[in-house]
Amino acid sequence: MPFILEARDVLPEVSDSQSVLIVPCRFCPAASMAVKSDESYIEFPRRALKTASYERQIVEMKDAFAERGIETDVFESHLVHQFVLCMWTGRRRQALLERAKEFDAVVVMGCEAATATVRSTLESTSCNVISGLSSEGIMSIQPKFSLPCTVRLELESITPFVYPEGEDSAARQM
Repeated sequence: MPFILEARDVLPEVSDSQSVLIVPCRFCPAASMAVKSDESYIEFPRRALKTASYERQIVEMKDAFAERGIETDVFESHLVHQFVLCMWTGRRRQALLERAKEFDAVVVMGCEAATATVRSTLESTSCNVISGLSSEGIMSIQPKFSLPCTVRLELESITPFVYPEGEDSAARQM
């Protein structure tokens, strides 16, 4: 039940920053981008556990920041248990806290829960925490496997979020 996510234009929010750390969740956003681009979710061993369409999105964001003279880096996760940002361990959160101290802003590439996780982790810093994605709903998907270890996600349905009247996902950004 991954979330389907939509990219937000964060350039206005980082325009005053000298440095930005991109913090990607590797589960819902990757599944969402694979479905939206109709590309593979996993192509093992070619891309190991990275989704091409999501990786392109991160590189494009990084390039857009660099074009504006903003120093940018990505907080990488290399272990499978670190891929779901909203479920990070205390040790992983501490690593983010130490790394984020070097940056003016952090752009979270994940759902609202991922943004809340990063925001609570970095509350002792002066980092501006910005949500790079907003949730549209929850996807019902069916994985399709093919050789040599490719996984594609077939979208069956989207259950949209229902917000109180006058409130949308952008307003729910923390």
